[in-house]
Amino acid sequence: MASESSFDVVSKVDRQEVDNALNQAVKEIAQRYDFKNVGASIAWSGEKIVMVANSEERVRAVLDVFQTKLIKRNISLKALDTGDGDPKASGKEYRLEGTLKEGLSSENAKKVTKLVRDEGPKGVKTQIQGDEVRVTAKSRDDLQAVIALLKGADDIDAALQFINYR
Repeated sequence: MASESSFDVVSKVDRQEVDNALNQAVKEIAQRYDFKNVGASIAWSGEKIVMVANSEERVRAVLDVFQTKLIKRNISLKALDTGDGDPKASGKEYRLEGTLKEGLSSENAKKVTKLVRDEGPKGVKTQIQGDEVRVTAKSRDDLQAVIALLKGADDIDAALQFINYR
C-alpha cells in the first residue's frame, strides 16, 4: 500500500521582511518631495503599524508606499489589515492603523476545507489543526492540484503558505 503524502496550509508572515518593508517605506517617505512638510510618517506602535499625515490623501499615499514595499518583498497584502481603510481625524492629523493577520481563523480554515472537499480531487482529506489545515492524499499530483486550487481561490481572506510537503 502506498504511503500518504501531506502538506500544511498556514498563514504566517515573516516579521523581519515586514520590518524591512516598513524601513524602506520610511526612507522613501523622508525623501519624496510630495511628502515634504505634510507630517507624513509610518512606524510600529506595539503590534500595530501607524501611518500619519495631515490629510486623508497623504495617509492613503503612505499606505500605498508601504503596500508597494510589501509586494516587492513577496508579502501578500491579505496579511495587512487596515480595518475599513478610512483614515481617522485626530486633531490636525489623520491616522491609519494596520495590523498583521497571522494564523488561519476558524472561518478561513473551514473555507479551505470546504473548497478542497467540493472542488479538489477525490480522495483528498483535510483536517483542521488549530490555526492550520493538514491536507493528505495518496497521490502527490492530487496535492499539487489542491495547492493550485487554493492559490487561485479569491474568497479566502488570508495569505496562504504551504509547508511540510512530504
